[in-house]
Amino acid sequence: MNETTRLPLLRERFFRRERRSAQAARRFTAEALAGWGLAETARADDVLLCVSELVTNALLHGVPPGRQLRLFLRYDVSALVVEVHDSGGGVPQVVHDGDEGGRGLLLVAALSDKWGVRERELGKAVWCEFAAML
Repeated sequence: MNETTRLPLLRERFFRRERRSAQAARRFTAEALAGWGLAETARADDVLLCVSELVTNALLHGVPPGRQLRLFLRYDVSALVVEVHDSGGGVPQVVHDGDEGGRGLLLVAALSDKWGVRERELGKAVWCEFAAML
């Protein structure tokens, strides 16, 4: 990134409610990281895994039929933030015991520096943050 680049850097894309959207979201994120000079950083793989988990959770639990999800990426000097917006109800929970669901959020919690859920007018945004990407 050169000094003429304006911060924060933003990228967003909508994805349909279909299985291949998780892979497409991961590819979109990889392209954004490469464009921002972050693809070779130590945390790039963690970011990609968290995008996969958040998008998969939204596809399975948060995107009603006929709707889409929105993946939003924001990078500034202090952090990279990943947000997945969907129009479904409910609040995702980390599962620590033997339950089948919730393991993806356990990974997100372990790999990111912060994560959370924010209500929206319709649905929610699940986000995670990675400090010190460079």
